[in-house]
Amino acid sequence: MAINIVTDSASDLPVALAKEYNIDIVPFIVLLEGEEYYDGETIGPDQLYPAMKDGKVPKTAQVPYERMRIVFEKYAKKKETCLFIGLSSELSGTFQSARMIQDELMEEYPDFDFETIDSRAASIGQGLIALEAAKMAKAGESKEAILEMIHTYIKQTEHLFTVDSLEYLQRGGRIGKASAFIGGLLNIKPILGVEDGQLIPIEKVRGSKKVYRRIVEVLKERGNQLQEQTIGICHADSPESAAKLKEMIQNETGAENFIEIPIGAVIGSHAGPGTLAVIFRNIK
Repeated sequence: MAINIVTDSASDLPVALAKEYNIDIVPFIVLLEGEEYYDGETIGPDQLYPAMKDGKVPKTAQVPYERMRIVFEKYAKKKETCLFIGLSSELSGTFQSARMIQDELMEEYPDFDFETIDSRAASIGQGLIALEAAKMAKAGESKEAILEMIHTYIKQTEHLFTVDSLEYLQRGGRIGKASAFIGGLLNIKPILGVEDGQLIPIEKVRGSKKVYRRIVEVLKERGNQLQEQTIGICHADSPESAAKLKEMIQNETGAENFIEIPIGAVIGSHAGPGTLAVIFRNIK
């Protein structure tokens, strides 16, 4: 029986990869200047970041309930297995909506084999989990093996990122424990992470040049088997910074497998232009 992988657009998965591995992506809503857009479909980084730099203030809304339900019900009707891997429930209510839809569909289709999984991650951190699950599904692996991999991957996933300004995270209410970094940030670059699905402060670094060095140092401290894994590097309108960070990681760790992407409109609306992130695994 086919095993189908569904994720949301906060995963920032490149469209080509999603198509190659048959991953369904349900889009968040981005609200900009009174207009409503679907993340990754009718708005992307090329439209979002120039608007933000011009002072526009985007907002986001959950993946539409009916849009998710239609995708999930498609597999219920086909009597196929469906695994939904969602943005951290600490950052959005979309995962809770998916759970509600799951309860509804299980009443209507009692034999529907459907799992909802909280990735406890964001951007390509979430995307890499969905991608690995889809690769296993395409290779004919069992549902049990895929779920075991997913839950292991979730525990191992590490995020490191820096932002040009904490203003956007603060405005969107996504700052969490990282609020300790607000204030006194003149020429200070924060390094943030994700723990239990929430944003956390790691440390402050003075100057942009030093922040790259420190991110690589923390990556080496926290990560292992870096040469055997895929490392995600994502940026918000900062391709040169992403290329520089990737080169440093390659030179210092010997890592060869990377997914380098722009951060999509839904995550970018909260992180802001200039954000730079690296996602990797702490393999036990």
